[in-house]
Amino acid sequence: MEIRNEIRALLQDVTKFRRDLHQIPELGLQEFKTCQYLKSVLTNLDVQEVHEVLDTGLVAVFRGNKPGKTLAFRTDIDALPVTEESGVAFCSQHQGRMHACGHDGHMATMLGFAKYLSEHPEEICGTVVLIFQPAEEGPGGAQLMIEAGIIEKFGIEQIIGLHVFPDFNEGVIACKQGGMMARNGEVTITVQGKSAHGAQPQQGADAILATAAIIQGLHTIISRNISPLDSAVLTFGEIHGGEAMNIIPGKVELFGTLRVFSDTVYEKITKRILTLTKDIATAYDCRATIDFNHMYRVVDNDAKMVAALKKVAKDSYVTSPPYLLAEDFSMFQQKIPGLFFFVGIKNEEKDYIYPLHSSKLRFDEKNLLGGIQCYVDLIHVLNEKGV
Repeated sequence: MEIRNEIRALLQDVTKFRRDLHQIPELGLQEFKTCQYLKSVLTNLDVQEVHEVLDTGLVAVFRGNKPGKTLAFRTDIDALPVTEESGVAFCSQHQGRMHACGHDGHMATMLGFAKYLSEHPEEICGTVVLIFQPAEEGPGGAQLMIEAGIIEKFGIEQIIGLHVFPDFNEGVIACKQGGMMARNGEVTITVQGKSAHGAQPQQGADAILATAAIIQGLHTIISRNISPLDSAVLTFGEIHGGEAMNIIPGKVELFGTLRVFSDTVYEKITKRILTLTKDIATAYDCRATIDFNHMYRVVDNDAKMVAALKKVAKDSYVTSPPYLLAEDFSMFQQKIPGLFFFVGIKNEEKDYIYPLHSSKLRFDEKNLLGGIQCYVDLIHVLNEKGV
């Protein structure tokens, strides 16, 4: 995909936006400095409509003189609780916080897009709505924005978003029709037993032993209760229990994540988790409580919108495999047709190879220009008849 000169001219601004934002990472619903920076840039661009949503979200609106749809473009704005080890000169100034998932790049892409629209109003068909959404990493800012009524208030008909992605080489635009990213949920299991001296186990009910059996039992769900043709993963990554090596603990807490591509499969797995956990705990003279946090849905890309992306990305387009990663952009797609795509940032020669959420994630801002060009061109293609 050849980047047009008008978009190439944005590189200096986009680089500044990204590096400024990279230095002030903030966690979900705490993005006050970030929001202030975004609002300042939009004000300097003379964007006439900037609306505050929630405490840290923003919506900017561009209204064109030519008829067309109301299209929304969304960026996430939050960071992660990661201590940065990237070695870049513009590293995080907030200890223990980092834009380790590329959201600084997403915001810079959106601000570059806003600058382009402010300088080229003739490109706008209908209405273009830019959504700066907090808390993608948690607790789910997309749903909060939806509940705040932005889809109805601005009459949004379709929505587009992107994510920088180190699985794909620089210059690649990757997408997939239908399910591209997984539905996810969190599970917390509390096993209650009876504490006793380690030398007198018969006087207690061992919550650690029961929890070990529960973990083994739950891992049979994927292999024995779910079709091998259905993708799913259940991972327990955190466990807490016990106070001393010679005390049988009376309580253990277990934390895990569930990822699937089907609502039916998701519901089947959660039901099996409930049944197995309680029954296994009972077998060990313990009690178990299970709490689910049902988070994001499947990122399900609209077929016509994917076709539009192929048209604008041209030879830069590749079909993405499905990923069991999750994205709360999917919550918008529950309401209106949506398109979510990846922008490649991998460059092995420059050692830009680290995965998302890595403390060493790095990328070249020039790759963000491909996202801006796709956004600009999608305005026109999505307003063609029948799309």
